[in-house]
Amino acid sequence: MARGSDTGPNGPKVSAVQKVVVALTDDIAAGVLSPGERVDEVRLAEQLGVSRTPVREALNQLVAQRILVAGEKRGVRVAQYSREELSQIFEVMYEIEVMCARMASQRLTLLSRSEIELAQAKCIRIAEAGDRVEYMHANEDLHHAIYRATGNAFMEELASEFRRRTGPFRAKKFGSEKDLIASAKSHESLLASIFSADSKVASDGMREHMAASFLQALEAFKHN
Repeated sequence: MARGSDTGPNGPKVSAVQKVVVALTDDIAAGVLSPGERVDEVRLAEQLGVSRTPVREALNQLVAQRILVAGEKRGVRVAQYSREELSQIFEVMYEIEVMCARMASQRLTLLSRSEIELAQAKCIRIAEAGDRVEYMHANEDLHHAIYRATGNAFMEELASEFRRRTGPFRAKKFGSEKDLIASAKSHESLLASIFSADSKVASDGMREHMAASFLQALEAFKHN
């Protein structure tokens, strides 16, 4: 189960509902929960140390966002898409990620660059350890650091939503430690393009990165 906690990013205590939402969205984005997988309310409540009431409220929120879908007998499952639907989602996500890279390159600060570099160092370390689940979390953290570097909270929220939606599908492309290391190393050229402070170079770098990532995800989807 994901990294839900009782504190927010700046320290204040978060509600039980928020704790469940964060834990679930983290796991969905990291591919811990697979497309179509049923969410077990009881187990989730026990794992996070909360009652079933906030769990149900969190599930309702995620159903409303179409990250989860209502199933039979009041159960909920992780959203599952056809290959065509997934391609359409990736198409939109591709453009958003490119825009984030362009904006980040123009607005990069010493702090945001440091956050991105630390996130990348973590990606490399975890990839070399061969931990697929933790690598997915680290990879999400890296992209979120890029989103924050745009300095635009609305863009960050939009980009984050699409990463959550595609997480279970992107996770399928990592079948071995070699795949993890290749992914982590592919970030180097992407980050160099963003750090160039040239918006066109950054856009082109993200286009190349996301195109390769999406093709790998769609290929893995075809074989599952």
